[in-house]
Amino acid sequence: MIAIEINNSMIQNDSGIIRADRDNNTEYRKILAAVKDGELVRLRNGLYANPDALAGSIVDIDAIIPGGILCLYSAWSYYNLTTQVPDAFYVAVSRSRKIKLPEFPDIKPVFQRNDLLEIGKAEIEEQGIKVLITDIERSVCDAVKYRNKIGIDVMTEIIDSYLRRTYRNLSKLTEYAKKLRVYSTLHQILQVKL
Repeated sequence: MIAIEINNSMIQNDSGIIRADRDNNTEYRKILAAVKDGELVRLRNGLYANPDALAGSIVDIDAIIPGGILCLYSAWSYYNLTTQVPDAFYVAVSRSRKIKLPEFPDIKPVFQRNDLLEIGKAEIEEQGIKVLITDIERSVCDAVKYRNKIGIDVMTEIIDSYLRRTYRNLSKLTEYAKKLRVYSTLHQILQVKL
C-alpha cells in the first residue's frame, strides 16, 4: 500500500489526506505513480487522498476547501432531519471566492454572502476530523429558505423532525430566521405545527 511507502511527515492527519511536497522529488513521484495506479485520488494541486478515506460519511472538507462549511443536505443528514441521502457534500463558501473542485468526492458549493456564512456556524469532530457545519437551527432555516429548490415535502419533513426533538431552541430558530429573511414563512409554518 502506498501509505506505508510515503513519508509520514506528508500525511496531514488521520483522515488519509496527503500533502505533496514538490521539493522532495522521490516522494512526489511515488505519489504521482499512486495516482496513476488508482491508489490515491488527486483532490487539488498538492493535495491527495486515499479513496478508502473519502468513502466515509465525513470528509476533511477544510483540507479540500479551507473555510468551507457543510450545509443543506449534508447538515440535514448529519442531524438526522431527513431521510434523503445527500448526493454530494454541500459546502457553503463566500460569493467572492473562486474555488477549484476535485473530481472526487463530489462537492456542490453553495455561494453565500460573508455575513450569512457566520450565522449558525458550528464545529464538530467526527471520526477524528474537525469539520465546520451549520448548526441545527440554521439548517432548519436553510430548508425554509431553499424550499422551492428542495421541495415542500422535504422542508416539511425537516421541520417536523426538528419539532419532535426535545432539545430544540425556538428562540434561536426565530433569531436566525429573521437574519436570513425567512421569518414570516417560518412563523406561518410554526403556527400550524405548534
